[in-house]
Amino acid sequence: MTLHFRALLGATALCSVATFVAADSITIATVNNGDMIRMQGYTDQFTAETGIDVNWVTLEENVLRQRVTTDITTKGGQFDIMTIGMYETPIWGKNGWLVPLNDLSADYDVGDLLPAMAGGLSYDGTLYAAPFYGESSMVMYRTDLMEKAGLTMPEAPTWTFIREAAAKMTDRANDINGICLRGKAGWGEGGAFITAMSNSFGARWFDENWKPQFDTQQWADTVNFFKGMMDESGPTGYATNGFNENLSLFQQGKCGMWIDATVAASFVTGADSTVADSVGFALAPDNGLGKRSNWLWAWALAIPAGTQKEAEAKQFIEWATGKGYIDMVAAKEGWANVPPGARTSLYANPDYQAVPFSKMTLDSILSADPLHPTVDPVPYVGIQFAAIPEFAGIATDVSQEFSNAYAGQQTVEEALAKAQAIATDAMQAAGYN
Repeated sequence: MTLHFRALLGATALCSVATFVAADSITIATVNNGDMIRMQGYTDQFTAETGIDVNWVTLEENVLRQRVTTDITTKGGQFDIMTIGMYETPIWGKNGWLVPLNDLSADYDVGDLLPAMAGGLSYDGTLYAAPFYGESSMVMYRTDLMEKAGLTMPEAPTWTFIREAAAKMTDRANDINGICLRGKAGWGEGGAFITAMSNSFGARWFDENWKPQFDTQQWADTVNFFKGMMDESGPTGYATNGFNENLSLFQQGKCGMWIDATVAASFVTGADSTVADSVGFALAPDNGLGKRSNWLWAWALAIPAGTQKEAEAKQFIEWATGKGYIDMVAAKEGWANVPPGARTSLYANPDYQAVPFSKMTLDSILSADPLHPTVDPVPYVGIQFAAIPEFAGIATDVSQEFSNAYAGQQTVEEALAKAQAIATDAMQAAGYN
C-alpha cells in the first residue's frame, strides 16, 4: 500500500512540480524500491542541513525508466536528479545528456567507490552518476525448508540442484512455492533475470557480428528450463511478478528460494519478514560452463544536463551517496539496513563484516564480469544487458514475448522465433548488420 501510495503521489507531483518549483527545491525521480523509500524518510534531515526542499517522483521500475528516458531525450527538464543505472549512464554521458560528477568534494571521497561501480557509471574515465547502492544477484533461501527437504545448499549451486531443491521444497497445500523468480515483462525486470540466466547456459544476445542469437539451442535450453522449473515449483501468476512482488512473497514465507538482487538481503532478514531468522545465502547458479547467472547493477543518482539546480543537485548527491548517510542509517536502523555495494570502506568495516550477507554480496559483485559476460565472445559490454542504445527497446519487446510464453499464451518456440525477428529487424534498421 505504501509503495503504491507513494507512486501515486509521485505521479501527481510530476504534473504539478514541473510548472511550479521553488527556488530552493529540487525534484528527484526515483524507483519504488525499499532503499529508496528509506532514503526519502531521511530527506527532512537534508533539508534541515541545507535549506533545500526535495520533491519526490517515485515510480515503479518500468515506468521510471520510461519517464526519465523520455524526459532526457526530449530535454523535458522535469527533474533535477534522475535515478538511473549502469545501462543508461555511459550512453547518456557519451551523448552529453548528463552533468559530469568530476568536481565532488574531497570529503565525498570518490576513490572509495568500489571500482566495479565507478567503472560502470563512467564514460571515458569520467563519473556521470553516483551509486546509491550497488548489487549483484544471489540465491536467498529458507534454511528450515532446505533442511526439511533433506538437502544442503552448496555455496556455489548448479541450476540442476536448484530445480531439484525447488521441487522438494514446494508445498502447494500450505502455499509454499519452491522458488520465486522474475517473469515480469521489462528489460530490467524479467528481461534482466533471463538474460543473466542465459549466460550460464552458454547463450548470448548477439554473436560477434551483432547477429541476434535467439534461434540457438542455448536460448531454447534457457527459457524451457526456466518455464519448466517455474511451472513445477513457482507461484501462480509468476509471469507478472517482478522484484517487489517476489520480495513480498518471500517475506510472507511463501518462497523456498528466491534468486534476485543482493540488495534484497536486508529486507528478507528485516523486521517486515516473517522468515527473517531462517534465511541463507549462496552464489547465483551455474551450469559448469564457467559463467554464473549473477548480474551487476547500481541504482545511481545523476543530474540531467540543462538543470537550473546543478549546485543543489550535487549537494543532494553528496549527502545521499556519501559515507555520512551510511553512518546515519547504521546508527538509526542497524548496519544490515545501510545501502550496500557502493563503497570499499563499508566492506572493510568490522561492524558491516558481521552482517550475515555482507560477504556473499561482495563475492557476488566481484565475480561479475561485464567485459566478458558470456561463454562465447560477444561485441558488447554488460551482463544482464548489452550496452547499446537500441537494447532497451528490443529487450522490452523480447521480454514481453517471454512473459507471454510463461503465461501459456504461446509456446517457448514461438516466443523465441518472435524474439529473433524483433531483434533482427531492429538491428538491421539501426545499421548493425
